[in-house]
Amino acid sequence: MTDRHAKGMEVRRAVLGDAHVDRAEAAKTDLDAPFQQMITETAWGTVWASEALTRRERSMLTLALLAGLGNEEELALHLRATARTGATQRDVMEVFQHVAIYAGVPRANSAIRIAKRIFAEGEGAA
Repeated sequence: MTDRHAKGMEVRRAVLGDAHVDRAEAAKTDLDAPFQQMITETAWGTVWASEALTRRERSMLTLALLAGLGNEEELALHLRATARTGATQRDVMEVFQHVAIYAGVPRANSAIRIAKRIFAEGEGAA
């Protein structure tokens, strides 16, 4: 395990929670192990581990990109992560207003629908 992988796992657990990471690790197979290693080292151990942005800021950027690109499954995951990143429900709605203007109202509508469900379930931002 590289230092970047170890840091990536630390940050991944801090942002997504132990339960999610434990499930992902348990589901890992020989087929996707190299992919899992790559995202742990690059997304989590490099990008998310950087101190150039706060976790709240990085969370908001991630939500905007996922919503704008229509990646709904990952969007739900990162909406749940707002409970640990410091992004509030107001932050999330501000992000989705930007998505509406720059990526389209249908993308924002879908993102808001998902956020309402996640928040109603008591997950994500307070």
